[in-house]
Amino acid sequence: MAKILVVDDSEIIRVQLKADLEGAGHQVVEAVNGLQGLEVLDENKDVKLVISDVNMPEMDGLTMCEKIHANPDFSQIPIIMLTTQSSAEMKARGKENGVLAWVTKPYKSKALLAGAEKILSRAE
Repeated sequence: MAKILVVDDSEIIRVQLKADLEGAGHQVVEAVNGLQGLEVLDENKDVKLVISDVNMPEMDGLTMCEKIHANPDFSQIPIIMLTTQSSAEMKARGKENGVLAWVTKPYKSKALLAGAEKILSRAE
């Protein structure tokens, strides 16, 4: 299955997402903020999907998305935002930078996995 990067400053969310995604057969790499997310992505060029929070220290998720989208090596990687934020401005900024889905916390595992599978199947 696919390698997925999970970026969230909440350890609880990372642990839950990792369990859900690995249970579905995916490999998961993690980061605690956008800056570390970019570093992990650089070390894992085979990542097929990014799932990220918006509000994080050092670098927020939307800024990370902008940097991913601007990098020719990573610009085609689809992104799911998993966050408590849902303003129209944030969603528009995300959409401009590769965000294909916006999921609000708390999330439903089955719905998130179904969305991830749909995005991954389109990317193949």
